Amino acid sequence: MIPKKFDIVIRNGMVCDGTGNPWTGLDIGIENGLISHIAKSIPTEGSKEIDATGMVVTPGFIDAHVHSDLWCTRPDIHQIRVLQGITTELVGQDGVSVAPVTEETKPLWMKQLKRINGDIGEWPWNSIEEYLAFLEKAKLNGNAAYLVPHGNIRSIVMGFDGREATQKEVQAMQELVELGMQQGAFGVSSGIQYPPCVYANKEELVGICKGAAKYDGCFVVHIRNESNYSLEALDEVIDAARRSGVRLHVSHFKICGGRNRDKLDIALEKLEQGRAEGIEITFDQYPYAAASTFLHAILPPWMHDGGIRRMLERLHDPKLRERAKEEIMDNGEYDNPVRNNGWDNLVIASVASVNNRGLEGMSLQEIAQRKGIDPAYAAFDLLIEEEGEVTIIIHWGNEYDVERVMKHSLQMVGSDGVFGGKPHPRLYGSFARVLGHYAREKQSFPLWEAVRKMTGAPAQLLRLRDRGFLREGYWADIVVFDPNVIVDRATYENPLQHPVGIRHVLVNGKIAVSNGRLTNAVSGSVIRYQS
Repeated sequence: MIPKKFDIVIRNGMVCDGTGNPWTGLDIGIENGLISHIAKSIPTEGSKEIDATGMVVTPGFIDAHVHSDLWCTRPDIHQIRVLQGITTELVGQDGVSVAPVTEETKPLWMKQLKRINGDIGEWPWNSIEEYLAFLEKAKLNGNAAYLVPHGNIRSIVMGFDGREATQKEVQAMQELVELGMQQGAFGVSSGIQYPPCVYANKEELVGICKGAAKYDGCFVVHIRNESNYSLEALDEVIDAARRSGVRLHVSHFKICGGRNRDKLDIALEKLEQGRAEGIEITFDQYPYAAASTFLHAILPPWMHDGGIRRMLERLHDPKLRERAKEEIMDNGEYDNPVRNNGWDNLVIASVASVNNRGLEGMSLQEIAQRKGIDPAYAAFDLLIEEEGEVTIIIHWGNEYDVERVMKHSLQMVGSDGVFGGKPHPRLYGSFARVLGHYAREKQSFPLWEAVRKMTGAPAQLLRLRDRGFLREGYWADIVVFDPNVIVDRATYENPLQHPVGIRHVLVNGKIAVSNGRLTNAVSGSVIRYQS
């Protein structure tokens, strides 16, 4: 039944509905936060009218990989996301996040994560349920969905010990994943490159995946190695999915280092073979040939045993510093960004203190030359001075390989955006870059396929029932953009630049961005998984 007057009507737009179908000329009527009516022409007026002539109208963009876990509670900072058309974010990534915690593990996670996930002071929660309830009371620009982080539940069960879990400990972790799913998480995440997840064997991965699979959740994973042993790392998680029955989603898929380029085709074939076997596999990718992570990721795994505090103690020990330096230069057994890419391709993105703020944007090679010391010692000293709170950008690849991966049908867009300092430009530019640089300028794929990769595809991954597509009865998360103008402007040298071409953004039926400018609407919500 058509109302006498809609809250909002979007008229004359080229509607890309999220399915990957070509655009259709349609009007959209919105009432009580929902898409109430879609038709070729809607004669009924809206209290607010948006003329989308010459514009593309799409579902709100869903960022499949973000680190906004606490930043989302700061609308003044987090607004850069909705200004890009991002209306939903999947947090709890890489196996390290803010819940669940205990009174014993909470201080350690608060210290370790404030550089990447945000610092709001004390955390008034322990469980995932309490954290999501905290978000529900906060003012959110966009919607948030959560994953159970493997590292958090591992630290609850066995601390930060650098060892394999016992069968009893694996069972306890599986039960914590199940509890997280019951409380509204969409799956389980792991970052098998990062402590404490790095110490897990495959049996542990199978166990946590069973906890998610019981509720048809997904396994979102930063694989153990994205360079020299990337193929073996993919085999590990594919087999974990095979044995557990979970749906597998590989985070920020890539193959790092020029010496490893020949592995890319084989890696994609492994994903395709897994699908052919009946394992539901997908992956996300950011549209850049550089990564961003913690500086301490350069250290060999033994340095992380016991957590950040023990790592910093080891960095003070001259013998252990020398041992770590030697391994950084020679050890290809772990995902070693220095050996794979060189010190000159590792650039400081953010630090915690004002004293070292001038190092942001400089490579570790440049910092070492300025100080007249070895780059490894420059890195160790910086980690000590900043108490581990340093993020870096790693230039690992080339544009050609990025585009090849982006064209794959299993790909969806995930920015992996990290706030603070001089961040990776993907924080501000990822979605507009896919639409402008790749879809329009390079014609890598049709515009509507690009839209599918950032709307319908992640909605399918998360089994969202009422978002990700433009359909009657769905929540009105909607983006209106100019297809002839939209493009990213953020660069490595000047990353804090908004994209252009995003005209209007609606979140849950409220206009969050109007004519490219923020409104006062803060209408985001917490989305809980429903099995």
